Amino acid sequence: KQLLEYDDVANDQRKVIYQQRNEILDAADLSAQVRSLREGCFEDIVRQHVPAESVEEQWDLPALEKALAAEWQLEIALQKQVEAASAITDHEIVETVCRVANGAFEAKVALVGNENFTQFERMVLLQSIDSNWRDHLSALDYLRQGIHLRGYAQKQPKQEYKREAFELFGQMLDVVKNEVTRVLMTVRIQSNEEAAQAAAE
Repeated sequence: KQLLEYDDVANDQRKVIYQQRNEILDAADLSAQVRSLREGCFEDIVRQHVPAESVEEQWDLPALEKALAAEWQLEIALQKQVEAASAITDHEIVETVCRVANGAFEAKVALVGNENFTQFERMVLLQSIDSNWRDHLSALDYLRQGIHLRGYAQKQPKQEYKREAFELFGQMLDVVKNEVTRVLMTVRIQSNEEAAQAAAE
């Protein structure tokens, strides 16, 4: 009976993953899903340096600018924007970064056309989901094997398993979000001229 209850948790998560996979396979256009992942990823990055509901004195804009330039090839003059504004909120910093990231991404898509890029997005999404889901199932197995020890710590093993499995699932979805965004934002697309030149060399 207990094993069945542990399996229910994995099955519920499996349903979510398969539903997502089917939506990705069926979608003619993935730009909304990819945009949502991208904006979530960049909001996370901003929040590491500009906490939610914080005041300007708590922001570390030089570090944020540096991270965006080094890891994402996004040059954003956030310090200048703050200096020029009479008042600015942490939300506006998030909006600025997302707007620039979306613009850089759309410029990239424009080079190859939406249709061609959608195929690439589909492949990247499915690969990331599949490999991380496999890792997640191993993590759940590992968790299940050790969970009975929680009984000795006066905790309900089943409740602990559910809670930790839920946390692991959230972490897995975060990894997918960041992985997919990184691949799609940093992939280098050659223009036709560059491709022809490379072929001629």
